[in-house]
Amino acid sequence: MALHVIFMTLAFFVALPVGIAMRAVKHSWHGLVVVAFYSFCALGCASSTLYTKLTPDMYQGSTHASHGYLVLILSLCLSAVDIARFFVRLHAFIKSRSKFALKPFWQNVVLGRNEAHEITAKYFGLDVEEPLECDVAEMKPLRLPETKVPLHVHLDDTDDDETSPWVNSSRSSQGAIHYTQSSLSEGAVFETDSNSSQGSRHSDETLHDFKLPSLVEPQSPLIRISQGVFATLERALIFAAFGMTLSGIVVYTGGCRESYVNGCLAHLIKGGIFWCYGLVTFARYLGSFSELGWAWNISPTGEHVSAEFVESLVIFIYGITNTWMERFGIRSGDPYTTKQLQHISIAVMFWFAGLVGMGIESRRVRRWLAAPAAAAAGPAEASEPQSYRGSFNPFPALVIGVTGAAMSAHAQTYLFQVQIHEVWGMLLLAFSVLRCFTYFFVWLGPPRSILPSRPPTEALASFFLACGGLMFIFSTEEVTIAAMRKGRDDMMMFLNVAVAITCFAFCWAFCIVAMKGWLKFRNSPHFLLSAP
Repeated sequence: MALHVIFMTLAFFVALPVGIAMRAVKHSWHGLVVVAFYSFCALGCASSTLYTKLTPDMYQGSTHASHGYLVLILSLCLSAVDIARFFVRLHAFIKSRSKFALKPFWQNVVLGRNEAHEITAKYFGLDVEEPLECDVAEMKPLRLPETKVPLHVHLDDTDDDETSPWVNSSRSSQGAIHYTQSSLSEGAVFETDSNSSQGSRHSDETLHDFKLPSLVEPQSPLIRISQGVFATLERALIFAAFGMTLSGIVVYTGGCRESYVNGCLAHLIKGGIFWCYGLVTFARYLGSFSELGWAWNISPTGEHVSAEFVESLVIFIYGITNTWMERFGIRSGDPYTTKQLQHISIAVMFWFAGLVGMGIESRRVRRWLAAPAAAAAGPAEASEPQSYRGSFNPFPALVIGVTGAAMSAHAQTYLFQVQIHEVWGMLLLAFSVLRCFTYFFVWLGPPRSILPSRPPTEALASFFLACGGLMFIFSTEEVTIAAMRKGRDDMMMFLNVAVAITCFAFCWAFCIVAMKGWLKFRNSPHFLLSAP
């Protein structure tokens, strides 16, 4: 059993995150990491089969093995998509070339970097002499004359949507970014290491005419949806592995039986969601999903659904399903208990608050809400306020905060159970308060850069949310009763264990995100930034 745990941990929590990071930067070792992932999976399955043959079935009806194989099948399907992409690139490479060359074959077919190179060249306006070499011009920071009032970025919002798409310098200036004097920027812009006239124009006098070109070419909705689904499913494998870890612990310890099943599932599933939500929030703080504008920044790749919309969607799905699941295992006609009414009312709050949150994030609904004011202005042009650059949707934070406050006062049979519910309830409430602080500060200074802004309140909020989710899992009735029987009903011990595990997970997440950035930094030296 120990070998099974070790191999599956190496596969899903080491090799898989590293492979996802390497895929994002099209690293040449990505294939090797995929092979290592499936090797660890094979060894883990073999050790599990051997353990099953040598020991009796102590947990009849367990679905841990079947669910685990479903996760492996999903990973195989994603790998099949990779293999299909390889053969598509190979076919295109053979048709486009009459003579075989190793380096173009490696770059275009094996690594699939032809698209990335084209995007890079268009972004910087470079005419590369040999596109197949994937060489890029070195970007050097141009120091501006020192002034007490550095640069500030203003967006000319000429579109109906909250963020106008950026355009290339060769196009019209719709949604262009102009630089004016302010005290919030770093006082440096970038120029190519060339003698072109365009590079020489980047001076203090011509800075107001400088425009950022489009970062990526427009893609069809089908391609964007397929890429989003693939990336989501690939990252979901890590969270599915976390769920399998919880079910494996339950099966190995023999918990969650008979009358404890529903309560155990509720704590594991809901606490696991908060735990994963905290990790994703911390990844956003580090800069993940910045290409979507989810890292408290301006999206460099056009308009996307906001992170708050996704949060509201998850909250809505959570509520609409839990509203009916609370009565599972109850005979028809039985009266509603006080605890059932408490849980169902919380689920209804998730349901409708999620709907309101999604409505607020809809650009079309926002235009409807602004229609009376725009109509009252008549033919006069109404410009969007600066706050339209970001999303300030308080409903996800409101839902989690109210849930924490309510559960901290949740009636329990024993004092220790009341105390542990109070702790994780306060942790969820702390997340809500800190998220509101984030909105307050970002409201005062909306995002002006494509770079992640990393508000420090989000680092604390993500920690409290993840730690609260873990304490939610620890508050399972069987765990608390077992702790009391063993004399381990100590709140400090439970909280410290949750904090230690959360810090370890955050450290590993930081290492993965930093490794991805380091690989991107090595492959794309033109992204060098000057010191403030």
